[in-house]
Amino acid sequence: MSPPRISDALLRALPKTDLHLHLDGSLRLPTLVELAAERGVSLPSQTVEGLEALVFKPRYDSLGEYLQGFAYTCAVLQDVEALERTAWELAWDNIDEGVRYVEVRFAPQLHMHPGLGFDEVLAAVDRGLARARAEHEASPAVRERGEPPFRYGIIVCAMRMFTGGFSTWYGQLWQVLDQAPPREVYGMASLELARAAVSCRDRLGVPIVGFDLAGQEDGYPAHDHEAAYDFCARHFLMRTVHAGEAYGPESIFEAITRLHAERIGHGYHLFSPHLCGPDVKDPQAYVDALAEYIADRRITIEVCITSNLQTNPEIRRVTDHALRHMLDRKLSATICTDNRLVSHTTVTDELRLAVDAFQITTDQLRHTLIHGFKRSFYPGSYLDKRGYVRQVIDYVDRVLADHGLRARVDDPS
Repeated sequence: MSPPRISDALLRALPKTDLHLHLDGSLRLPTLVELAAERGVSLPSQTVEGLEALVFKPRYDSLGEYLQGFAYTCAVLQDVEALERTAWELAWDNIDEGVRYVEVRFAPQLHMHPGLGFDEVLAAVDRGLARARAEHEASPAVRERGEPPFRYGIIVCAMRMFTGGFSTWYGQLWQVLDQAPPREVYGMASLELARAAVSCRDRLGVPIVGFDLAGQEDGYPAHDHEAAYDFCARHFLMRTVHAGEAYGPESIFEAITRLHAERIGHGYHLFSPHLCGPDVKDPQAYVDALAEYIADRRITIEVCITSNLQTNPEIRRVTDHALRHMLDRKLSATICTDNRLVSHTTVTDELRLAVDAFQITTDQLRHTLIHGFKRSFYPGSYLDKRGYVRQVIDYVDRVLADHGLRARVDDPS
């Protein structure tokens, strides 16, 4: 007998997480049009339909084309009102589909200018998320029906590389340090960003829960940013790294061993021995050993199926995605959106793809969802997190029972 089909209604009802969610890639498209008109930002089209045809497409030819839309979203996110509004809308977009914990990541330096500093950028995003949290917590769903309340954290993103004109903040740093080798400048910028993040967290109480490294992997290795990640570790700021998105297994290995990453963003090329460099004598053995290392240490991979399909032409269909190998090896993996606008997706959509492509069972789905909560960089104490996760687990099982399903209850750690 085949297992019962996991319905769309069940996927929406179950409490979910999104641990890899870019603010500037997840605006509501009508909001982008409105903010651009109010702020005099030129767009390729002034309509939602036009932008979907010209910029935010169902498919992209390359990662470069995928990233073009960020020039427009970042351009409208240059004041506190826009940042707060889009953060509030993003929170509610998640709440409305049953997502109960998110970690919103972005590069604050891309929104800074002489009239808007680091603290103001982070505080604005925090206000938007906090307002949505308070509204949801006061709702009948939480107060009367016992749903888990919405919670969130913020992840600050450093960049593997940038140019002098990349932003006002980076441009000023480039001018000050123009005698330093470029790769040294990248590391210095990341260290200053880490210091600012820890300071903002400690002085203002902004729930900055993690530090990330994004940008072009090829030619811009993670070890350039060791000082920043060492600083984060010494100040108890959790660490994730974009790795294995557009480069091979060695990029993932370096993120884990040199930057002490506790999670890996994307990690798609973990199982790509053909991308190993010449120093790896036995690529398949290297990949197998790395996968075992990740599994044993429960390093979580933030999987973004649609985004990978859109930026890696070699992935022709969902069943080609490396999530299959992650599931087979029982790695700690959580399903994420990456960019809700740019990828035209939701957490529910991503789960639908995974469930259908890999014939995920109710037990596997339950485990995957709980992994997201357990491996989060939750902003509260460990005891607070345990209590919240326990509430989530109880609610997951209640939802499954309401849909006539019963999962095998064991510890998905």
